[in-house]
Amino acid sequence: MRITKLTCEDCGLSHAGEFYTPRLYRLEREDQRFIELFVLASGSLKQMSAHLGVSYPTVRSRLDRLIERLEEEQRADESRKQKILEDIEAGHLSVNQGMRLIDAI
Repeated sequence: MRITKLTCEDCGLSHAGEFYTPRLYRLEREDQRFIELFVLASGSLKQMSAHLGVSYPTVRSRLDRLIERLEEEQRADESRKQKILEDIEAGHLSVNQGMRLIDAI
């Protein structure tokens, strides 16, 4: 999914365009929660295991899957950046527009 419109709940002002979301936001809610718990546990898989009530290997496996997912998102972002650069080169985007899009990724 892409975010194409932002609206202020207080005043109703809205802004339409193409907005990229941060990688962590694109993860499933369950994975976001796992990352939150991981940070709160200071990166301790042993603490995570105790908190979640699962074995250390289970936590390690879940972390490995999450790392793979983030690497996929990183590659997707690099592809988006490359496409933007190609669009600039082809004249479909101005340099300023392209750089704003790249900065938002």
